[in-house]
Amino acid sequence: MALQGAPVRCRLLLAVCWAVAAGTAAGAKVVPPPSNLDYSFIQICALNWTWNPPPNISSSCNLEYASDIIINEVPQDIKKWSKDLFRVTDAFLDEEVRFRVRSECRHDNTTEPSPWVETSLLPKGIPGTAAVDLSCVWDNLEYMVCKWRPGENASSDTNYTLFYWFDGLKNPEKCSNYSTDQGIFGCIFSFTSPNVTTISILIRADSEEVRPVCAIKNPTTLVKPATPSQVTLSKINDKIDVKWSESETFPKGCLLYEVKYRNGDLDTGRIIPSEENSVSISGIDPNSKYVFKVKAKPRHGCYSSEFYSDWSEEKSIGDKRDSTISLVLIITIPLIVAVSTIILLVYLKRLKILILPPIPDPREILKRMFGEQNEDSQNCAKDDSMNAYDKLIMEEEIHSLILTETSETPNSEKENR
Repeated sequence: MALQGAPVRCRLLLAVCWAVAAGTAAGAKVVPPPSNLDYSFIQICALNWTWNPPPNISSSCNLEYASDIIINEVPQDIKKWSKDLFRVTDAFLDEEVRFRVRSECRHDNTTEPSPWVETSLLPKGIPGTAAVDLSCVWDNLEYMVCKWRPGENASSDTNYTLFYWFDGLKNPEKCSNYSTDQGIFGCIFSFTSPNVTTISILIRADSEEVRPVCAIKNPTTLVKPATPSQVTLSKINDKIDVKWSESETFPKGCLLYEVKYRNGDLDTGRIIPSEENSVSISGIDPNSKYVFKVKAKPRHGCYSSEFYSDWSEEKSIGDKRDSTISLVLIITIPLIVAVSTIILLVYLKRLKILILPPIPDPREILKRMFGEQNEDSQNCAKDDSMNAYDKLIMEEEIHSLILTETSETPNSEKENR
């Protein structure tokens, strides 16, 4: 019976505790809220939210402030507790930002937190005109290359301007090296500060109708090495040594490499990782041609980037028979042999005629001989008759000439007299 009554007494005790707690909560004192909540820009993409402490706070109150950010009515779940009377946050200029804060006596069950106090930062400009798809790459630890597209509602003649700032700059700097390629804007500026943890980028236009946009970037996540250069290949027996130059801008040991090689004209190949700027590949076919290329990647112990460099220019070593040339040879050699055989047969036939001419038929020779004599006699008879006719004509001309001269002579004598 005692064992059966124990649970009942426990339940009664628990109920009493809940009643005491409810009564205490009902009579708990609410902490006054902060006052004069406001904001100011401390640099191009950072806001400083400030407020004043609540009045009449007991010295026994462990006063702290809880602050939160809401963007486009969506809480960002980045609530922060602090004793400070300010909080620095990123500026999201292309969206509506609400900042709220409240005061509370932490670890005090006799008080309730104050109501939220909030203020808003409204975006300026026409929606859809801000730059979109902003991406940046820290190229070889020398240059920051940023690209973006214009907003869908931006006019075709909108010109964007990029400003950047990081710890160490007194004032924001303006990027001046712009480019446009197929509707994508880009700008490059020098950046060689290895100890910078964040860089603020602001893109806006001269027109107030275009909304500005801010972005906070961590440079160590944007590192992209330069393409490996001076790739050299050497082959000894069944081993190929590949070597390339090291980057002068990266600390020693902060780059990893991948070497890809393939046999001949195959599209697929094998990738070999390397921590040094060289690699040796053994067991190769000495009668084959091999093609190599190299790319680099930052080591995670140095940087948090996932960007690879571009592949280096392909280098090849070794000889390989080209299947195309072999096919051409297979087709052309028999063709050349056939043509040469035909030409040789024709040439031999003509040579045989020259060496062993055919024996003429005597009957043909006699026919030709007698036929030529008959033709000659006929031609001679024709020539004789023609000559006789010509002689008669010439004699007549001579007689007529003599007669003409004889008749003219007496007349001339008379005239002379």
